Amino acid sequence: MGNQATSREQLGICAEGNLHSIYLMLNANEGVEAQVRPCVANVAQYLYELADKYADSAFNGFIAIGANYWDNLYCDARPTQLKPFPAIHEGSREAPALEYDLFVQIRSDRFDILHLVANEVCQMFEGLVELVDEERGFRFMDSRDLTGFVDGTENPKGRQRQEVALLGEQDPLFHGGSYVHVQKFVHDLSKWHRLPQKKQEDVIGRTKLDNIEYESKDKPLYSHIKRVNLKDEQGNSREILRQSMPFGSVKEQGLMFISVCENSINFEKMLESMMVGDKDGNHDHLMHFTQAITGSAFFAPSLDFMIDQG
Repeated sequence: MGNQATSREQLGICAEGNLHSIYLMLNANEGVEAQVRPCVANVAQYLYELADKYADSAFNGFIAIGANYWDNLYCDARPTQLKPFPAIHEGSREAPALEYDLFVQIRSDRFDILHLVANEVCQMFEGLVELVDEERGFRFMDSRDLTGFVDGTENPKGRQRQEVALLGEQDPLFHGGSYVHVQKFVHDLSKWHRLPQKKQEDVIGRTKLDNIEYESKDKPLYSHIKRVNLKDEQGNSREILRQSMPFGSVKEQGLMFISVCENSINFEKMLESMMVGDKDGNHDHLMHFTQAITGSAFFAPSLDFMIDQG
């Protein structure tokens, strides 16, 4: 193994926001692990180098390996908290699990470059994997969700992005890697737009136009912000880095929700708080207007781990 202390992280994990994105969900063919391993390393290296080549359009990307596929690919070592997506059914609310073997996220401020690279990546995997799903995301207005509210306001800034998203020395082999959770949410926008603006703001816990967070005492227990701002036993915030973007067409649209974190627990607790709620059953009322149709758990290793294993 290389020197884990200097493991190079994949540049898409902590990247700042972009105008465009493409998401590729892939399943490997039977019995091709020996060819997939070097291919994964090649794709990761390719995305890493393109960040330099297309720096003027802020290109970045990463590849992640599904929880259920990891042992097929890397049977000698497994990230300690990597487990399948924690599906939840609670009343009429559902967070289903739909696992994939591989996930590729690429983003840039130029869509043509993404289109080119997505095709290249699929050609590199040709004969080894099936492209099961593909979505194309975009920045909406001033980084708003399609509900009209600014998204990702709570995200860690600057150097803190690395601290939240990347494993440190707690799992040395996977230093510089990240736990990735992906959910495709489809919004019911006609239902949402029928809700008066003040009611929408109560559901989110922020004002719509100027994005001012409600005072703590004014936040309804069912508001989205109340449900996702959690603390651990020591009173520290359970943070994740969101790399989410709106996606879709007029026919079907919503949010590609993407969480990257140095642990998998923060996301799991957040999902439970939204779907199941607190001890009194206060759940996230935003879930009345959107439906997760996928849920997948991955790990995005460092570039060096994939090259060493490839």
